[in-house]
Amino acid sequence: MEEEKKQETRSKRCSSCIEDNCNHECYVTYITGLYSCQWEGKLEKQSGRRFCCCSLVEQLFYPFLVIAFCVSVVLLFVWIETSNEYHGFDWVVYLLTGYWYFWSILLLSLFGILVVYTSLLLILGFLLIREGYELYLYWCHKILVMLVILICTFFLSILCIYWKDRWLTFGLSLKVFAPHVHLTMITLMVLLSWPVAYYLVHLEQEEILARFRRDQSEHHRIKRIKTCARLTTAQVAIGLPFFLILLFLFVVPWGFYSPCVENKNKLGPKPAIFGHRGAPMLAPENTMMSFEKAVENDAFGLETDVFLSIDEVPFLMHDHNLRRTTNIREVKPSESYTATSFFYWKFLSTLNAGQWFIDPWKPFYNMKPLSEADEEKAGSQKIPKLSDYLDIARKTNKYVIFDLNGPPPKHPLRSTYVRRVVDVILKSKIEQHLVYWLPGFDRDYVRWRAPNFQHVGRLDPVAELKRENISIINVDYKRLFHNGLSDYKAANFIINLYIVNEPWVFSLAWCSKINSVTTDNIVLLRQINYPYYTMTPKSYVFLWVLLDCISAAFIFAIFYFHW
Repeated sequence: MEEEKKQETRSKRCSSCIEDNCNHECYVTYITGLYSCQWEGKLEKQSGRRFCCCSLVEQLFYPFLVIAFCVSVVLLFVWIETSNEYHGFDWVVYLLTGYWYFWSILLLSLFGILVVYTSLLLILGFLLIREGYELYLYWCHKILVMLVILICTFFLSILCIYWKDRWLTFGLSLKVFAPHVHLTMITLMVLLSWPVAYYLVHLEQEEILARFRRDQSEHHRIKRIKTCARLTTAQVAIGLPFFLILLFLFVVPWGFYSPCVENKNKLGPKPAIFGHRGAPMLAPENTMMSFEKAVENDAFGLETDVFLSIDEVPFLMHDHNLRRTTNIREVKPSESYTATSFFYWKFLSTLNAGQWFIDPWKPFYNMKPLSEADEEKAGSQKIPKLSDYLDIARKTNKYVIFDLNGPPPKHPLRSTYVRRVVDVILKSKIEQHLVYWLPGFDRDYVRWRAPNFQHVGRLDPVAELKRENISIINVDYKRLFHNGLSDYKAANFIINLYIVNEPWVFSLAWCSKINSVTTDNIVLLRQINYPYYTMTPKSYVFLWVLLDCISAAFIFAIFYFHW
């Protein structure tokens, strides 16, 4: 009986041992197969406990993997932070290709895949080193890693050369997210301290073994001294940057300012909202339905773009040709690239300006589905006159602001288009103070003819704006925050920013005490009752000190455990 129990216990131990070994064997095979594509054979074990755990070729290539990971992370982070500009990017690509697609989201997905791929290779390499195996990255992975570096370098170059505004947006995002990024980075450094401590301890062990190796020959003594020097250099190369970065993160809050770290009682009023071309996420842009939707969502004002037809009728259109937002390619394909101002109003009034909006592709990737009634109404929209736009603003007591596109050469109103538009505005009977007059051409005439228009300037020097008696500016949010916001605030300018679609940009504007913003996403911004990502100075200091203390204790414990 006792022998049977012993045999049963022995068999259980054996089965448990086999199961553990099998699981470990499968685990090693799996990570080896993914990293080196060796599913049948095994990688070689490290000889002894050498730090340089792979061939010279692998050592030389590994920095490229780290570079690929870093540049892909930077590119992904920049692209995520500049999501406010996605629609503008898609529009520019449309102008170049003539085909509308969500290129911005496609690139976002691509950059995300690159980050996941490179981070997976880094993790697999670390796991193999932990298991004591030498690294042999499969040649196909090496080609793909180099391709990742080339792709990321290409797109970063494109951003630097042709789309510098992206970097301005990225810089602004740090004003909002810097406190949160700082706290997150400290947490990541705590996690990173585990593998750093592991390597530093192993390097220390290698150094001790090298010093006490019993070999009296002069040749091996010199070799031993060189090995010790190499290992000490490796320790410094790994440990010193880690602790310098950690120290920088511990003290960096002393050196930056964020308008979103503010006491609630010092927060300004919520910025008013201008509907950019109406409400282009709810209805076709620059149509009466779009302006009606903006009014329904309590817009402070209505923004649009104005052209003049060849027979002197001001009408609403943004692009310099009609192919994106009308059915011109179906009606007159040969005229699809003709300048917008060279058509007669009789023809323009027959074009459909809404069918494109309900086609399978949408102007914005985050649009909500339309109801059947709205879809039917959108599909029958026409190009409105300026007088129609002014009429709805007058009836609803909304402010108006518009870009006035000067006619091309040989147009009958080439030099008098401003006067024609002023005549139309005055005939509409809209109250003059509701008009934010943006065009800079022939401003003296406008002041004489319509003395109560509110004149709006661009991002010109404060002294020049004061000289022209302008107290309102309409500016690109990226340019303003990088070009003396405090100067314009100190001079008591009323500031309107465009185009603000993302909550973080709206929150930055709110915390910076901006008066109003122009937006495509009127529904979302209207629902924001308090700026996102804000915290009080006391809360931030408390979190900063608390996290510094906790992270320091954790990092000390991790290093102590490894040693």
